[in-house]
Amino acid sequence: MKLTHALAAITLLATAAACSGGGPDAPNAQSTTAAPAAAASGAPARQNADLVIWTSEAASRAVRPIAEKFGRDNGITVAVQVIAADLAANAITANAAGNGPDILTLPNDFLGGALQNGTIKPLPLGAADLAAYQKSAVDSVSRNGQVWALPYGMENLVLYRNTKAVAKAPATVEELVSTGQAAVKKGTVKRALSLPVGQDGDAYHMHPFFTSAGGWLFAIKPDGQYDPSKVGVGSPESVAAARKIGALGEKGAKVLSRSIDGSNAIAQFTEGNAAYLISGPWALADIRKSGVPYDITPVPPFQGGKPAAPFLGVQAFWLLSNAKNPAYAEEFVTKTMNTPDAMTAMYEQDPRPPVRTDALTAVSAKDADMAKLAAGAKNATLLPDFPFMKGVWPPLGQAYAAIVGGADPASTMQQTQKTIESAVKAQ
Repeated sequence: MKLTHALAAITLLATAAACSGGGPDAPNAQSTTAAPAAAASGAPARQNADLVIWTSEAASRAVRPIAEKFGRDNGITVAVQVIAADLAANAITANAAGNGPDILTLPNDFLGGALQNGTIKPLPLGAADLAAYQKSAVDSVSRNGQVWALPYGMENLVLYRNTKAVAKAPATVEELVSTGQAAVKKGTVKRALSLPVGQDGDAYHMHPFFTSAGGWLFAIKPDGQYDPSKVGVGSPESVAAARKIGALGEKGAKVLSRSIDGSNAIAQFTEGNAAYLISGPWALADIRKSGVPYDITPVPPFQGGKPAAPFLGVQAFWLLSNAKNPAYAEEFVTKTMNTPDAMTAMYEQDPRPPVRTDALTAVSAKDADMAKLAAGAKNATLLPDFPFMKGVWPPLGQAYAAIVGGADPASTMQQTQKTIESAVKAQ
């Protein structure tokens, strides 16, 4: 989930960089796996310091100077370790072996696997602390009446538009298609839309279209939580949504293509080949560097459909249950990082909208793109964090890829429903 992103490398976005600022924050399926002994698994070991923080390369640029000052102020040694791959799974493994960090940065979908493995401990944050943050961000790291992490940045899909190719933001998917195709016909661009599909599919990037067309993954309980006992992928509504996705595919409008995946989707836009790109904040730096004129708006809905609902990922600081120095770890997260200045520093090194409202207001005044990215989360739904999601994302993505390629939507989605139900039952 660059989700930086996209959240420790997993199967949803197999081609996306995980938690590094190089690709989207994908659901963190690896965080849900059982943790073997660190030595046996080859998991990284903590450095020899009083306070150890594991994080991504992008986040480390902001965390390191803040942590080093914290160490000087408290007379302790501090180490900020960049874990380039499988950050979530490695943290679970190392924590179980007693050789992990004190603090970890990962997105909100780390929660399910971390709770299952006893990897994290709750944060003692009061109502006044939590009121400073967007409610959706707090909800994303809360479970059973407790808050398990300090959120700092959000990420969700938005629509990037080449303003040279298309002057006005589309109000609907149908308008996106027509204006994008008109730009192709004119010769301004080579394709209407760049959205990662790939041969294995991409359930994360397809979710806004799926939900706007009426599709649903899990039912929603009265408390707003997902109900995994009710899978909706094979429902009549989801089959109808899949038909709309198929109509955009290789045997339909040819707007969606399996030739576009996480390795080339952003480049299609930055090289001026696509009128539109559906991506997240991890794409922004490359787009700015490219010089392509752009604007950012929410992903549009289908005409007459529901609002497009991308997944919401929230990056956060977590305290590990086997921390060597829990008192300092707690102070660093709940006091030092829990400030507008610290949250602004995180944005400056890894630009994504802060979820602390005063920090978001401050950075948006200087960087209008942050407010536009945040606006794209208005209808977003939280990434599911169930441990069994590693058995959900691959088959769902593969179903989308097959449908984009021309497979029958009804039989494909109904078979995928059975596969997902089996994954849920096997948990």
